[in-house]
Parts: sequence; structure tokens; C-alpha cells
Amino acid sequence: MSNEPHFSPDADRSQTPDINQAPDITKVAALIGDAARANMLIALLGGKALTATELAAEADITAATASSHLKKLTDAHLVIAQKQGRHKYFQLRSREIAEFLETLLNVSAAVEHSRTNTGPKDPALRHARVCYDHLAGEVGVGLLDALKSSGVLIEQDQQLLLTPSGRELFNSLGADVGSLEKLRRPVCKNCLDWSERRHHLAGSLGQWVLQDILNRGWARKDLDSRVIRFTPEGLQALRKRYALTHQFA
Repeated sequence: MSNEPHFSPDADRSQTPDINQAPDITKVAALIGDAARANMLIALLGGKALTATELAAEADITAATASSHLKKLTDAHLVIAQKQGRHKYFQLRSREIAEFLETLLNVSAAVEHSRTNTGPKDPALRHARVCYDHLAGEVGVGLLDALKSSGVLIEQDQQLLLTPSGRELFNSLGADVGSLEKLRRPVCKNCLDWSERRHHLAGSLGQWVLQDILNRGWARKDLDSRVIRFTPEGLQALRKRYALTHQFA
């Protein structure tokens, strides 16, 4: 008698997952797979609400075509629309959508083997930019490196954690860490940087840091792109506050 196991085609059928019950990822893939819609979604990664006319310019299409694309994106709950006065503004529905798009940018860059450089061609975008609501680019990566080197943040079980000394530091800088901890999103989180291919700081603390930078006038957002432009004095103040040692280009 053979000792090999015998499997009945009907055995444990009740335990086999029904793939028809899984979410249909092809619908989202088809929506993002269109070049015009992809360009509009990437434009919204800056976290700022944009009009259909502005998004049409980003995608290099007519306003009528943009409106048609935006209806599909809002119907699919990837984008939300808000009317203010005579204008309608569009935004990404959530941070999760933004993180998903940033991940796709990283994956897409990785599979395009012919390219030597990763990320955006614009040096200003590579230097510092908004990743939905936190700082990305070379400065963002340098900031996270400095926070980990000084023991403000640590890696544990592939998670980024705020240390007791880090909590004390940020409270002294004006962040209400206790309130940040009550939010549904993580206080601090690694986010893979599209251009640097290393992590920058996301989470509610990452959002606070960027807003603090802007409030202090150390940098400003470009009106028509994701670029964050630091003043020389602002970059020096950032270095001093967070003990940055990275030499930026």
C-alpha cells in the first residue's frame, strides 16, 4: 500500500477561500492605470485641494476630459470633492490612498531598470517636497536619520517608535504628544521615500514637524507643485533643532 497522502478534490472545500468574495482590485487598478488619471492623483499627493482646471493642466488634457476622469475617481471613492463658492475642489480621500500611491511610485521606479536615477527629475522635488502631509525628499530622509541617531526614535520589530527622551523633546518643542497618541493614525511611521529609496518620517508626528516648519517660516510650499522651499536660515534652524548632520546638495 502506498504511503503517499491522498487528497480528495472535495476535501476541506468549506475551508478554501472563495476568491470571488475578495475585493475586486482590477477596478482600482484600471482607474489608476490611465495616464491622465494617474497624473491627477500624483498632483493631489501634495495634500492641497485642486480644481478640475488645475488638474487638467497637470494631466495635459481638456477641462471637460478632466471632469469625466474626476467623476470616475470620486465615484470610486479615491477622491473627494468639495464646493466652495463657484469652485469645486478635489482632494485624495485619505492618507491611506496617498500612501498607496507613494508605494506605487516606488514600485514603478524599481521595475524600470533602464533608469539610473530614481524619483523626480526636478532637483527641487528631490531636495524637499510634501508627501501628502509630511516632509519627504533628501531633507525628510536626513531628518529621520538624525532623529534615530540621537535616540529620539528607535526601530523595534520593524516599527518606528518614539522614545521617552523623544517624547520629552517634542513636548518641549510645542508638540502635544499625548494628543497625537490619541489619534487613530500612528504617532510615527516609516514611509519609503520615492527619490531617496530610504525612509522619511510619516505619522501624526511627521505631520506636526512639517506644519511646525511652515509655521515658523523656515520653508514654504510651492503653489503649483509638491516642492517645499527652505530659506537658508530655515534650513540652518532645522539643522540646529534636530541635530542634522547630512550635507544637502
